[in-house]
Amino acid sequence: MLGRSAFSRTGSFRPENLGQNAMAMIGNVCFSVFVIGVLVFTIIAATYEPEDPLFHPSTKITTFLTSKSNATFKSDNTVVRTGEDFMAANETVFGSIINMADVDNSVNTQSGETETTASQCEGNAGGPIDCRDPEVFHMMMRATIEKFKDIHFYRFGKPAPGSNDSTCDMAWRFRPKDGKAAAFYKDYRRFVIDRSENCTLSVVSIGEYHSGGNARKRKKNQKPGLEKSPPKLDQVNLLPVVGEFVNDSLPVVESESSFSHGKYLIYMGGGDRCKSINHYLWSFLCALGEAQYLNRTLVMDLSICLSSIYTSSKQDEEGKDFRFYFDFEHLKEAASVLDKEQFWADWKKWQQKDGMALHLVEDFRVTPMKLMDVKDALIMRKFGSVEPDNYWYRVCEGETESVVQRPWHLIWKSRRLMDIVSVIASRLNWDYDSVHIVRGEKARNKELWPNLDAHTSPDALLSTLRDKIDEGRNLYIATNEPDTSFFDPLKDKYTTHFLDEYKDLWDETSEWYSETTKLNNGIPVEFDGYMRVSIDTEVFLRGKKQIETFNDLTSDCKDGINTCNVAAN
Repeated sequence: MLGRSAFSRTGSFRPENLGQNAMAMIGNVCFSVFVIGVLVFTIIAATYEPEDPLFHPSTKITTFLTSKSNATFKSDNTVVRTGEDFMAANETVFGSIINMADVDNSVNTQSGETETTASQCEGNAGGPIDCRDPEVFHMMMRATIEKFKDIHFYRFGKPAPGSNDSTCDMAWRFRPKDGKAAAFYKDYRRFVIDRSENCTLSVVSIGEYHSGGNARKRKKNQKPGLEKSPPKLDQVNLLPVVGEFVNDSLPVVESESSFSHGKYLIYMGGGDRCKSINHYLWSFLCALGEAQYLNRTLVMDLSICLSSIYTSSKQDEEGKDFRFYFDFEHLKEAASVLDKEQFWADWKKWQQKDGMALHLVEDFRVTPMKLMDVKDALIMRKFGSVEPDNYWYRVCEGETESVVQRPWHLIWKSRRLMDIVSVIASRLNWDYDSVHIVRGEKARNKELWPNLDAHTSPDALLSTLRDKIDEGRNLYIATNEPDTSFFDPLKDKYTTHFLDEYKDLWDETSEWYSETTKLNNGIPVEFDGYMRVSIDTEVFLRGKKQIETFNDLTSDCKDGINTCNVAAN
């Protein structure tokens, strides 16, 4: 038996069986590799979390907040990206574009005129224009579409009577044809309409941007409340409409009951004050993200300190209103927030009576996850005086990074500032090219930027732009060069425009001046450096062609010699 058994075991290794054995062994190895591969893939699929573009470690703050094709707008004293910048225009449904063929074809027109039967205006040829007449409405729409050829129209509002019997005001919603930003714009203008003796109506002229104030529809005031259900996806992604009436009044507590039943989070102290806007938003959105994670109302300080890098005094300036720079209306509608001063007034009034307790946290390493079960009405995070351990954004570091995400979509740029951008683009008929020219201290520093001064001289610019921008075009120049006459030689080839050409949009007679003064308790607001660079950047980005300093005009690196590859990474 023993010898036969041994013979049986060795029989399988006979030469004629080697092929079968090899195939079996290969099959087993392949199957094992397959099983291991499936196991590894399953583990990766179960644990992998794709990188959230709105959430990065604090060490990547500068790269994240400023990473964009407009490479020369990438430093702490330039405009920061906000929520609307992350909306891709080509991924957003804007609705149907209104073309000439969509206007009621039953209205007979010739050369922009609308004819009315003699019986309709017999004996009334010199009478007032009926702005609500459908024929007048269609004539105004046609005249508008014919005049503004570089924009798409999405909605027309019904005309309203203008300043006299021969004028009508009409509003419309539009986007520039080549627009890259995911936003709508609203315009309303005054139309002068003439009726001839044979009763033919015609549009004599169309006023300037926002001249037809009677067509401006104001939103109904809604009582703000603190009880908010989580916003729906379509509410979160609502597009900003530039040109609408802005209602950024402060939320108020409607009753003692609603206040005493609320849950609140407040951040106190810390070293974030008077830092750059990039730094401010990175920390503020950490606080807002924690408040949303804990399902609490964020008590926020609307009075911010503007860093000296943005001020004309070159000193940090307190008392700047959050609403000067950001869209508070969108924030309060999409999130639960309260003004700090209003909150403390109500807290003092009702805290003892209603037995509302405060939970104090003085260590940023106490994670939001550990505060989930806190029942007290108010969680106060108090930060010390030692930087950088007293920065608010430290709360969102470490294990919290994968739990609390900054709600970047809630922060939009001020629509008052964006309205100025829209006016400038409108005055250029949304048909212009733009160039950003960095000079200043960088052009004087030959060690770090040896070629910048020469490459941005008027002669060099004319040579470079010759192949990039057609002669005769409107050219908007965004620059930090204080003396714009430096660029006068470009006027031989282009119609040049600069930000200061539009000072009337923020001077004492402007709507912006009036509204910000009202926000600031009657004290006029300075049009500061951050506002300037914000508008300059946004106008630049709306040009049909955009020419950058360090991408297109010079071989120097943005951050100095030998940093080009580093910046690219």
